[in-house]
Amino acid sequence: MANPDQKAILDLFARPYNATATTTFEVGTRMGAVPTAPTSDPTIGTATTIPRGKPFCIFARSHRRAARDLCSYFMRANRPSELAQMAGRVRTRLNENLFVYALSFAIMRKPSLRTVGIPSVVEVFPNKFVGQDVIMEAQAQVNMRPPGQMDPIIINQEFTGTLLKPEHRVSYWREDYGMNVHHWHWHLVFPVEMELNRDRKGEVFYYMHEQMLARYDMERLSVNLNRVVPLNNWRVPIPDGYFSKLTVNNSGRNWGTRQDNTLLQDLRRDDFGFGPIYISEFETWYNRLLDAIHQGFMIDKQGNRIPLSDDVPYKGKLGIEIIADAFEADADLSINYPFYGDYHNLAHFVIASAHDPDFAHREEIGAIGDPTTSMRDPAFYRLHKFVDLLFEEYKEQQAPYPVNDLNFEGIRIDRAGVSSGNEVNHLRTGWNEREFEATRGLDFNSEVPIRLRFTHLDHRPFQYHIQITNSNAGNKDVTVRIYLAPTRDEKGDTMSFMDQRLLWAEMDKFTVTLRPGPNQLSRASTESSITAPPELTFRELETGTLEYGTDIASRFGACGCGWPQHMLVPRGNRNGMDFQLFFLITDWEKDKVEQPPNTGNQCRNAASFCGILDARYPDRRPMGFPFDRRPPEVIGNTTIQTAQNFAESLGNALIVDIKITYQNGRLTPQ
Repeated sequence: MANPDQKAILDLFARPYNATATTTFEVGTRMGAVPTAPTSDPTIGTATTIPRGKPFCIFARSHRRAARDLCSYFMRANRPSELAQMAGRVRTRLNENLFVYALSFAIMRKPSLRTVGIPSVVEVFPNKFVGQDVIMEAQAQVNMRPPGQMDPIIINQEFTGTLLKPEHRVSYWREDYGMNVHHWHWHLVFPVEMELNRDRKGEVFYYMHEQMLARYDMERLSVNLNRVVPLNNWRVPIPDGYFSKLTVNNSGRNWGTRQDNTLLQDLRRDDFGFGPIYISEFETWYNRLLDAIHQGFMIDKQGNRIPLSDDVPYKGKLGIEIIADAFEADADLSINYPFYGDYHNLAHFVIASAHDPDFAHREEIGAIGDPTTSMRDPAFYRLHKFVDLLFEEYKEQQAPYPVNDLNFEGIRIDRAGVSSGNEVNHLRTGWNEREFEATRGLDFNSEVPIRLRFTHLDHRPFQYHIQITNSNAGNKDVTVRIYLAPTRDEKGDTMSFMDQRLLWAEMDKFTVTLRPGPNQLSRASTESSITAPPELTFRELETGTLEYGTDIASRFGACGCGWPQHMLVPRGNRNGMDFQLFFLITDWEKDKVEQPPNTGNQCRNAASFCGILDARYPDRRPMGFPFDRRPPEVIGNTTIQTAQNFAESLGNALIVDIKITYQNGRLTPQ
């Protein structure tokens, strides 16, 4: 059985307002009833201003203030038992999503609370992953079950649209449970306006979303769709609507829906505490940011010029980080929040409110207003492509890397590739399934177990193999960087360097010591530097299958940020789609970062996208190096027109052609 502290925390994560459950902190009080007044009223500030059963939206500043107040209250706890007591006293007064967000934040952020695990958000809020019609069908089945029959009800995942709309060809990717868990967890690890300035936070915002778009474009090319078109004009309709079929907080109220060709309008929604927000403001903020990029400086609140450079940091911050902090926008970190605005957060909210911008119809906001569901909406990618192109405009102003920064004297990659079973340089994808138990997250007033079955893209495991010669006299510590990109564009033409540059997706990054002479390296795909550990279920935590207090028991709570392992490889196509792997070896002496004492190895599983908890980002190079900048025009005697030219001009780099074949069916064993 789970430790009492773990059990108490799990009781809090189980549906807070499930009318059939009780907790030791609300003795004799059903969770759906009015709770007994606590002996002392805790100071939770504005946390009670968000109604229960309504959306909690971190993109709204009033909701961020409520979250900060509640997180500050929970962070006063010094032990899991104390946190459970404090949270148990207030939870029936609070919005469900806000409560889970703040409880998760406290467990992740405070070392003395990390001994307990956080269950998967899929089991906490199944209504954010499964459509209302499917849940209603499951409830009907539960009601028809004879008393005492405990066979589980299986809820099979259904995507929200048909292939009548071309965008629905990539529904499997946008609506994948792992992708949306990743996005929820990432925004929990890198929150906005939570008085938390993690190392290179703004740059991670840029890089993670840039990588997300690269991977989404790969999927689109795999199914014969063009790459994402940016949302760069706020005065024309958004062509693609979205109907999530999901409910808000298991309340029975649907998320708002957006019709095809909906026009974005000025926002006047008093239900979120907004005054008027005008489309013209976004245009003004964008022009100010673009001017800053081209002028090479931003203006702070005192009127000072803050230089933007990725070569010469300003007070320890690269230019990309300063721009991203202003764009996201974090009012605590933005160089000038009133002047450069709140573009990213309010853009999410304006799109989420496009169907009812003045709240005249009292419709809920759309799914793009919640990080747990926003990646389901096609408009999310159009918005972030626009964001990414602004960052790329800045990156193109930076000088190409000097050749001595790219090359590595005495190190040569002789051969490289991948193997999967008996196949070399050939990866295969198909469909697989994953089940979660939804019983604790659905208010069915029944003991019948409810299972969620998700069909998802997956790939066969594979290994990287690299042969490297170290011509130096002694051992050499190095960083191995591996990227993947498609070879051809929508027309079937081979991409130029600058076209392909935005599609290189990081697959892995690790350090190793090379002995003098030949070295053979092997690395499993499951060790990737971008992927998260598997989600922990209530059952695993509750039954004591994972021992309380150990790293494995708590790692998903504290370290669950990261790309889903099953989405590491793009879909490819049935004929075998052409991709390239780019291998680069760099000098660890130039890459390494001095870390605070006692950092250890905690939360290094997805360091490339999520950093390391309580530590500095573990790579001194700019994120995405070397593809974050345009290349030198010439290296040696080679004119750089393609990535192949680029790799051939560097002894420490190598490009390998591979194929990815999709089989339309369950992924068969090797």
